Amino acid sequence: MLFSEGFVFDTLREALRVAVVISAPVLIVALLTGVSIGLFQALTSIQEMTLTFVPKLMAMLAVFWMSMSFMTRNLTDFFHVVVIPAIAGG
Repeated sequence: MLFSEGFVFDTLREALRVAVVISAPVLIVALLTGVSIGLFQALTSIQEMTLTFVPKLMAMLAVFWMSMSFMTRNLTDFFHVVVIPAIAGG
């Protein structure tokens, strides 16, 4: 069975939407942590490189750990609703 152009574009659009939704919590926390640490550094004139890296990494890991079930659920829903029926021809 050949897939139509519209079907491929719709599937890719949905895959990109799922990727954005899945990555949003970690990226938002990285942004907020980076901005707040940057503001703290600007206010205190502390220019330590590890001060930006380590807290941002820890915050991202914590949010990733807390949102793993959300990410897994979204990915499995996408595969069960879109990808597997497309492979099966339904």
